[in-house]
Amino acid sequence: MRALTWQGIEDVRIEEVPDPRIEEPTDAVVRVTSTAICGSDLHLYKVLAPYLTPGDVLGHEFMGIVEEVGSGVTNLQPGDRVVVPFNISCGHCWMCSKGYFAQCETTQNTDQGKGASLFGYTSLYGAVPGGQAEKVRVPHADFGPVKLPTDHPDERWLYLSDILPTAWQGVKFADVGEGDSLVVVGLGPVGQLAVRSAKHLGIDKVIGIDLVPERLAKAREAGAEVVDAREVKEVGDAVRDLTGGRGADGVLEAVGMEAHGNPIAEKLIGLASHLPKALARPAIENVGIDRLAALYSSFDCARRGGTVSISGVYGGMADPMPMMSLFDKGLTLRMGQCHVKRWTDELFEIANRPDDVLGLESLATHRVGLDQAPEMYSVFQKKQDECLKVVLTP
Repeated sequence: MRALTWQGIEDVRIEEVPDPRIEEPTDAVVRVTSTAICGSDLHLYKVLAPYLTPGDVLGHEFMGIVEEVGSGVTNLQPGDRVVVPFNISCGHCWMCSKGYFAQCETTQNTDQGKGASLFGYTSLYGAVPGGQAEKVRVPHADFGPVKLPTDHPDERWLYLSDILPTAWQGVKFADVGEGDSLVVVGLGPVGQLAVRSAKHLGIDKVIGIDLVPERLAKAREAGAEVVDAREVKEVGDAVRDLTGGRGADGVLEAVGMEAHGNPIAEKLIGLASHLPKALARPAIENVGIDRLAALYSSFDCARRGGTVSISGVYGGMADPMPMMSLFDKGLTLRMGQCHVKRWTDELFEIANRPDDVLGLESLATHRVGLDQAPEMYSVFQKKQDECLKVVLTP
């Protein structure tokens, strides 16, 4: 079958790879009908290169049709249409019983000191072949895949795999409600869905921050006030001007480790990712730093006693934190991989409404065949052609 494979830094290619097969009784094989390039895939494209091996199949946002199931899978049958959560969880361990599906103890990568396995996301998270392919082996299919109706197009359901529950969890973790203010830092796909989710949940004042004009425009169309980071000296001051001088009740950081704003950190990250693996991994794990401009802005935007919810992916082990400010302001921080299945039922109900209230079918800006994936990784990374979200069809 054809699949998108990682071959090196900023080098991904479509290759022929072996067809997936049932390996465990709880496996299923899914024929992919739609898959997407996620912003966190771009971290693999460059920064997290030391944790990849040439030939690794990428992609963790996908859906399709069940072709085969193992003997232990009784909830699905061939022909079922499903969307597959990006984190692989068993549904019955202690962590899963508490709703912490991204920390599933059955699929935890204890040898790496990491949480649940993820599709298509490096040796840190199980090196499980991903969904930017014609077919995928889905472990723990007795719990993970979400069975779908047949009366909506794929893009109504595709984002239930990752970015919609990630945005929803980010808003929930920000601990805001009616009458409160929420700042969304970063208006990529997760940020856009966070704005829409927040407005759907009745949050009165939503402020979006970015520096890409078309992304700011989309957030404004969804009901957010916006701050163009290029046009203000300090983002925090701009937010305080919009919130009576106090700052936001909650802040959702949806950018992650490759934020604009710190060229020194960018160069250090670039140097580390180009080192031989034997040197690169210790460098990242012991002295690695992220580009933290968006995170620092998030702390600044929050009011005293507020909450900062971090959905952006970070990987540095030596990130300098402004502990005096965090402590003095009394901020609450919440973060981590999304516990997808924790939010599935309520998001399924919203997505299944006739009127597409979150605008899921209109989020993608680029829809192309799988063969064009290498080109689209570059376009997405460079924010060319007003690219916001790429959907691929195998």
